[in-house]
Amino acid sequence: MVKRKFISTRLLENGMRIDQAIVDGAGRSLIAKGAYLDDFQIEYLQTKGVNGVYIREGEEDQEEVIIPLYTQEVIAKTRVEDRTKVKLSESVRQRVGEGIQYLYNNTSEDSFAEATTNITNELMNAIFENDAIAVDVGMLKVSDEYTFKHSVDVATIAMVIGKQYGLNNEQIREIGIAGLLHDVGKSKIPNEILNKPGRLDDDEFALMKQHSLFGFQIIKEKEMFSDGIMRGVLQHHEKINGAGYPLGVEADKIHTYAKIISVADIYDALVTDRPYKSAFSKRDAVEMIMAMTRELDMKAMTSFLESVILYSVDSIVQLSNGEKAKVVENNPKYLLRPKVVGIQSGKVYDLAGDLNCASIIIL
Repeated sequence: MVKRKFISTRLLENGMRIDQAIVDGAGRSLIAKGAYLDDFQIEYLQTKGVNGVYIREGEEDQEEVIIPLYTQEVIAKTRVEDRTKVKLSESVRQRVGEGIQYLYNNTSEDSFAEATTNITNELMNAIFENDAIAVDVGMLKVSDEYTFKHSVDVATIAMVIGKQYGLNNEQIREIGIAGLLHDVGKSKIPNEILNKPGRLDDDEFALMKQHSLFGFQIIKEKEMFSDGIMRGVLQHHEKINGAGYPLGVEADKIHTYAKIISVADIYDALVTDRPYKSAFSKRDAVEMIMAMTRELDMKAMTSFLESVILYSVDSIVQLSNGEKAKVVENNPKYLLRPKVVGIQSGKVYDLAGDLNCASIIIL
């Protein structure tokens, strides 16, 4: 059961969940409602003279959905298991979480390359031990700290996209390393800029845009990483139309690894809460990526769309016609439009294949 409690900012602790939005004078969100507070945000609230805030305690109750017998029979007849997804055991999550924190905090250590390889091997094993061909980002959490979680998410998503793209095993391993290290240059960016709960000014943004170059320099000095890995780190913010950074190169100059990591990076950033923005829904994030045809490589985008599962089989969704439904089958070509069964009606809605369902969407 969730409780809302007002607490003095002097008593706030790292990890508490805020139950109100903190906005500036222009109405811009500085800390999103529902965000888990870190030390920087707590210090920010205290220094700005905020006396207290509402926090959220407890877990949200899951609504119980009772499925009539006739609907259960329809579900049993139409249900098709999801494609095999990446699964990280609790022990793997712990090792990967500790490993990625070590990497970002010890970029100058001699063991940097070895630690990177060890983490990548853990992710490779998770993907290949059950021949995973899809990923559900909601299942990947390894840390509450954004940079670490984001790096593992991007590496894992990029490796699965790479598999769909047709990369060989060694290339998939390399893109995993590049994904893990794509933001390592942020270790050279001051924390007050990294964690600023608001829009960066022009000078701050110019410095932030250098993080991919800083990351390239860090791993180049190791003299142990391939050209592809280094270019994946350097170019992951480049766009095929030349509108990216830090070099502003176009499609033919951008490495395949960077094209794939770019898609994974954008998607994971969109669906993750940050101090300055609330997370987009997975559906909205996918639609935003689908609209970026002038900026993202089409093969990388298509491979991504065919690798991500938004609505796992057996999940309950709300349809735009007012009915709740249970997902019974996903179509990798149309990830936004699975086959579902109405809970109360027992009706099968093939959102991708039935023209009568063309006007129905999942909310």
